[in-house]
Amino acid sequence: MKLLAKFNLILGLVLGVGLALATLVSYHLAQENARAEVVRQARLMMEAMSSARDYTSNEVKPLLVKQQEHLTSFLPQTVPAFAATETFASIRAHYPDYDYKEATLNPTNLRDRASDWEADVIQAFRNPARKGATEIVDERETPLGRSLYLARPIVAAAPCLECHSTPSAAPPAMIRHYGSANGFGWNLNEVVGAQIVSVPMTVPIKMADKAFTTLLAALAGVFLATLLLLDLVLLLAVVRPLRNLSAMADEISIGKLDMPELPATGKDEISILAGSFNRMRRSLERAIKMLEG
Repeated sequence: MKLLAKFNLILGLVLGVGLALATLVSYHLAQENARAEVVRQARLMMEAMSSARDYTSNEVKPLLVKQQEHLTSFLPQTVPAFAATETFASIRAHYPDYDYKEATLNPTNLRDRASDWEADVIQAFRNPARKGATEIVDERETPLGRSLYLARPIVAAAPCLECHSTPSAAPPAMIRHYGSANGFGWNLNEVVGAQIVSVPMTVPIKMADKAFTTLLAALAGVFLATLLLLDLVLLLAVVRPLRNLSAMADEISIGKLDMPELPATGKDEISILAGSFNRMRRSLERAIKMLEG
């Protein structure tokens, strides 16, 4: 096997092992970065929904409550949870994989009733061991695969009790709209629900796979370019000088001494070897002349 082929084999094995290790590390990092990006987007959506709730409470509700006094029907647009849920319905048109719910243990609007797993999240916020917790990021199993969710607690503040303390204290229009069986008995500063943004893990996996494929192609390109560049350097700096030395040795072995000397201007091993060959050729030439004379 020629020197260049041996070099390519050894370098290919070394770079191949390095590429394999880089691939494993890169895939893990791509997965982690994709998950972190999904969580970041979920937080942005959560902040948007919280802003919608605050805007409804501070700006919209005071205006609609005045109008509602002259109406017999209840306006759900005065409810912050309703506003946030309806706002997210518009966002979901652009982010269909994401879901948002104001899950509540005892809601007025039954569409907000917490499912079993959502109730577990709410109970986690109510757990004394998690007192003061403002966020939970976790994963869960679903019939469609794993899902990532971000949850924040909904705490009953004083304005909430205007509608959710007792049926007698609630607006009559709300009782006519929703009835008096649900959404009451809330206590001040009690965790009554949770805002939950959830997304299937297929989303970060797809993001990670796309990033990993791009990175792998880039690594493979760098691997090939590096191998070709090193081949060129090896050819010019090692293989070609050694070929010249080999050719000179062949010529000398058959008695041909009238050949130009090899360049030996450097201080590396190849140049030193070339200088040694030149001296050997000159010594051999003088010895042959002496014998002939």
